[in-house]
Amino acid sequence: MLWTLLSIVVAFAELIAFMSTDWLIGKAKAVGGQDTDNKTGDESEEPYRPTLGIYGRCFKMSRVQYARRDMLCGPYAETFGEIASGFWQATAIFLAVGIFILCAVAFVSVFTMCVQSVMKKSIFNVCGLLQGIAGLFLILGLILYPAGWGCQKAVGFCGQYASAYKLGECSVGWAFYTAIGATVLTFICAVFSAQAEIATSSDKVQEEIEEGKNLICLL
Repeated sequence: MLWTLLSIVVAFAELIAFMSTDWLIGKAKAVGGQDTDNKTGDESEEPYRPTLGIYGRCFKMSRVQYARRDMLCGPYAETFGEIASGFWQATAIFLAVGIFILCAVAFVSVFTMCVQSVMKKSIFNVCGLLQGIAGLFLILGLILYPAGWGCQKAVGFCGQYASAYKLGECSVGWAFYTAIGATVLTFICAVFSAQAEIATSSDKVQEEIEEGKNLICLL
């Protein structure tokens, strides 16, 4: 049960992080997009920090019609080729593959309470192997992501001193940390899958199965 629940949590955490715009928190800007270093504009407005994701961004703009200011979020890239950096395109590919594998494993893990093997292969061992492979894809994506900090889009958010693996005036958002944490948990899941296999193949479980029980809980 612990392995199943953790597999589901990891898949959702990676998916939410991938879709988030909070990978980079940009330098402080005034409402309307002006840098705080620029003295023009309404200095009474409190500055804010826009956020930038792999394919999306959030920023504030003044809506005179409604006399209020809202945070606008959405994709800046309408197509895959419009993603700001080639490194981020590679990151998107590796993360997407890893997340797809994790989601597939999370779906299969729900049924391991009733079925433990397919074609004489342990589902736990197969799922553990797939989680390890997914973890490798996720690591590659996370390593390549900082290499794209020198792209034009990132420089606009982080200042002229931003470059590959250098944040400039930006800071790392929660989505990047969430993706790292979920990647670590992915490998922990792979280890737990081996323990799940050992638990379900124990003598006590086999005795319960012979008695005709389908759902077995061990304490």
